[in-house]
Amino acid sequence: MATQTLILIGVVFYLAIMVVIGYYASRGTQSLTDFIIAGRRMPLWLCSISIFATWFGSGTMMGAATAAYEGNTLLMIGEPFGSGLALLLSGLFFARLYRRSRRLTWPEFFEARFGKLASAIGSVADATAHIIWLGGVLFTFGVLLESLAGAPMAVGIFGGLFVIVLYTMIGGMWAVALTDFIQMLVFVIGMFVLLYFVLDDAGGWSAVVAQLPEHSFRPMPIEHTFANWIDHIHVWMALGVAAVASSSIIQRALSARTEGVAQNSFYIAAFGYLTIGLVPLMLGFAATITLPDLDDPNAVLTDLAIKHMHPVFVALFVGTILSAIMSTSDSILLGVSSIISTNLLPLVKKDPSEKLRLQVARYAIPVCGLIATYIAFNANRVVEVLIESAAVLLAAIIVPFILCFWWKKANRLGALAGMLGGLLAWMGASIAGSEFPPDLIGFGVSFVAMVMVVQLTQKIDPPRPLTDIDGNPVDLIDRVGTLGFKK
Repeated sequence: MATQTLILIGVVFYLAIMVVIGYYASRGTQSLTDFIIAGRRMPLWLCSISIFATWFGSGTMMGAATAAYEGNTLLMIGEPFGSGLALLLSGLFFARLYRRSRRLTWPEFFEARFGKLASAIGSVADATAHIIWLGGVLFTFGVLLESLAGAPMAVGIFGGLFVIVLYTMIGGMWAVALTDFIQMLVFVIGMFVLLYFVLDDAGGWSAVVAQLPEHSFRPMPIEHTFANWIDHIHVWMALGVAAVASSSIIQRALSARTEGVAQNSFYIAAFGYLTIGLVPLMLGFAATITLPDLDDPNAVLTDLAIKHMHPVFVALFVGTILSAIMSTSDSILLGVSSIISTNLLPLVKKDPSEKLRLQVARYAIPVCGLIATYIAFNANRVVEVLIESAAVLLAAIIVPFILCFWWKKANRLGALAGMLGGLLAWMGASIAGSEFPPDLIGFGVSFVAMVMVVQLTQKIDPPRPLTDIDGNPVDLIDRVGTLGFKK
């Protein structure tokens, strides 16, 4: 009982600190640009940390540990390796063009090249994917407080959501980035402290490895069947490729001070993700030895903390998981609200004022959070929710998204054909109960449809150039991020 009280006090104190930081950050939020992309002034250190903290959420911490504990190789590939790949691809092929455009959201690229309808479809798809993702994140918040503090899951979900919504509404991107910095420090330190205690009790990592079953982690299928290879490809495509179109990380590139900052922030974040992201896997494997019969594998990290750490350290470790959850949640909410105010509001209100757009951006945050709670109460596994959230992006968005930046011939009719073809194929395969991943079917149809229609409609629908916020063509020289740490 004393431990639960200590944990609750620590949680309340930690959440209060986040609100104070959000209030402090609000002093620098004077315009829509400040609110959505920090006035394009984010330095390298903060941009890198914010990308890392956003991506390194509950999916990596609790989801990867759960996957390792259950021996689910597919989900272990997804986190951290699949998501780490998305960061590398973003830095290599897209970050410089993002920042060069000086835009506020990625659907604006679609509007410039493919028209308003394509932008609207992309906006709805992105918002849907992120709200589903947020549902999985909030699920872990509920699991955390239920397993450690004895609080009902609903209390954890709604209590955590309230604080996240509050400081995000107050301070926007500056609040999100500054809280990301604190949260990153807390969860990195906490993860390594827990790893130290667990491995010390288990006799070291070599002792754990010696007791693991053969092929506990194998990046390729053990049996080389068509179905197994498709499952592996699906995970890499969903989390390693489709996630490139995630507004929550694109927003960081748009917030960067320069192109070089945008590019290098992704590289630094990817390196951190692919190294520190191994710690939850190690903890999950260790738990199979020290805690072999857990009732709820979703709570593997919290159960490890209770078994191997003093109650004071357990209370501190709760802050670690809270940090991972909050660093992802606030970014998702800000990304979705930005798209609603920038790309969807003009569809119902012609030429909205900046004041109205800022108000909509703020008040869309709690609405999206409440929708995500419904998904949270129906979630079972965190990484599975991540893959589900990427389904619409993989099926209907990622092909036009990539070709928007990398194919001069890409046009409006081709993009619409790719999006609608992929969407219908995905929905049809899902309804038919296809054993082949429906979103992967959608991806294939989207690619074929867009390429064919683009080739057939060049004369009747000439392609438009990629333009910046002023309507000028974006310079495509040096757009590949292989320039080292060039400013």
